[in-house]
Order: sequence, then structure tokens, then C-alpha cells
Amino acid sequence: MNLSGVPEPKLEYAPKHYICRRATEKLVLDGRVDKPFWAAADWTDDFVDIEGDLRPKPAKQTRVKMLWDEHYFYFAAELIEDQIWATLTERDSIIFYDNDFEIFIDPDGDSHHYYEFEINALNTVWDLLLIKPYRDGGPPVNGWDISGLQTEVHIDGELNRPGAANRKWSMEAAMPWKSLRECAAEGRPPAKGEFWRVNFSRVEWRVEVQGGEYRKVINPDTGKSYPEDNWVWSPMGLINMHYPELWGYVVFADEDGPESFEQPPDERIKWELRKLYYRERNFFASHGAFTGDVKLLMYDDEHWSITPVIETTRTLFQISAPSSDGKSNFCIREDGKLWKE
Repeated sequence: MNLSGVPEPKLEYAPKHYICRRATEKLVLDGRVDKPFWAAADWTDDFVDIEGDLRPKPAKQTRVKMLWDEHYFYFAAELIEDQIWATLTERDSIIFYDNDFEIFIDPDGDSHHYYEFEINALNTVWDLLLIKPYRDGGPPVNGWDISGLQTEVHIDGELNRPGAANRKWSMEAAMPWKSLRECAAEGRPPAKGEFWRVNFSRVEWRVEVQGGEYRKVINPDTGKSYPEDNWVWSPMGLINMHYPELWGYVVFADEDGPESFEQPPDERIKWELRKLYYRERNFFASHGAFTGDVKLLMYDDEHWSITPVIETTRTLFQISAPSSDGKSNFCIREDGKLWKE
């Protein structure tokens, strides 16, 4: 595998969380969020820049609602927008070349085998499965589809018409568990009280009006369009969505709760192992070998709750630490896979 360095995110580990309640009626999709089906669902926090506090807050509001029942995982997103445009019409196009909304789902939280979904204002979808993050060698499976997926978009304004009285666009998606359970623990949907790792992204390009159409603004110094903005629910600390360990916690609740979420102690242990994975990979990139010396990876000015054991070969490593109850171990290896044994 490619053992290149892995940038370490610049943020404190504090992923967002969301209590996802059970739906009480059948969803009739029309892309609108202002209807009884969504009344019981809370909004997420407004999106922030993907780098978190390193960058200014987004200029336009984005927020999401979620619900679930025995058949589907439901999503609704509202994107405030005065320039509503889209060009791509073919499924599995690279949708983020347009302004878009994206959903990322890692059911079992091991950072491998997760889903990516993108949609534009034309209701064109790109859905794919990632065997592992790109940093760990990928690959993406573009031919994979969310079987039974339902989506709709609502335009509050006019699509691809500069000068129109545009306010926002919104979307709804219903994703069947029969597809999403493929990468889930035990191959099943979530149970009440369990959580999946989820995040959302909004890609926003800088555009101007030329010839009565929206066009991406070209940087005269490069001859290419300016980089897109990336606005997200749970910040990543770097410009890369493919760090599933930083996604938010979506907790599945019913009428009996749970009503709140406190990050389990094991999640801190897993995060500290993940930091060692970043540093072990970066050590290899600099020195051509892994190190078994924890002092070279655990800096003195940091607080650690684990006492890890590192095992290395010429091209492999495994780092382990006891779980919070001491009854098992968490392990992480050179391709980022994290598991409990």
C-alpha cells in the first residue's frame, strides 16, 4: 500500500452529535422541509467552514434534519442561496463540480467501508462506496448505488436564472436500511441508543453572471476557477472530508429516548490511537521505517489517557490500547483500520 504521510487535523476532538428521532408518518418527498413530517426533528447546528475555527464562518446558512424508521434513514437539508444553479444531469457525475450538498455515513465507525452521497439543485445524484479513505489507498466504488434511494429537490426561486428572487434550495433523501446495512456492524440497521458516524458538506463555488448565465469566476493568475468553499456540520480541521473519525455522532432514538448523548470513554481512546496512526504514518514518510518508541509519537505537552503497545515490521504496524473497562483492546493498523478485539 501507499505509506505516504497523513496530515494531522488541527482541532480539538469534539465531533458534533445529533439525536435522530423516529418518524411517525410516511414521507412523501417533494424536497420541502416545512411540512408536518419534519416537525419533530431538530435542526443541526449551522454549518461551519471545513477547517473549523481556522477560517471565517460561512456567508450562507446550511442546516440539516434527520429522522428514521424501520425502513429508511431520512435526511432533509436547507441551503440558503441567492445564486441557484446546476449543470450536471447524469447520475454519478462528479457532482461537486456544481454547488452541491453531500452526506457521508460510516455505520460501524472503523473508518473503512463507508458511503458518500452528493446531490445538486437539479436532483442529480452521485452515490458511491469507499472501501477505505483515499489516504489509505481507497478505492471508491462508483458503480455502487443506494438501492431504493429516493430524493427530491425544492427550489425557492428559479434555477439557472440570474436576477431571479432566489432564497434557498432544499432537498430530501430516503435511504433504505437494506442498502446501508451492507457496511454496518453485524450487517443490520441501527438499534435504539446506538450511533453511526455521519457528516455533511456543502460545496459552494464563486460565480458571476456572463451572457445571462452563471459562470465560475476565473482567477487571472492561474487561468482556473477559484477553489470552492467547503462548509460542513462537524468540522474536520483540514480540507478533506475523508477522515471518518472526525464525523459527527448520530444517535438513534425512539419515543423513550435517549434524549441526550455523552461521548463514551472508548471514543477518546480510539481518537488517541488515531493520532498515533497519523504520527506513525508521518514518521515512516520522513524516516522510511516505523518506530516502536512511543516517546517519538506522544509529545510531552499533551495529555494522554492510554498506554499504547506498538508492534512494527518493515511495512506494517499495529498499535493497541485497553478499552475503558479493561475487558478488551482497541487496535489500529497502518491502513487506518480500527477495531476491537
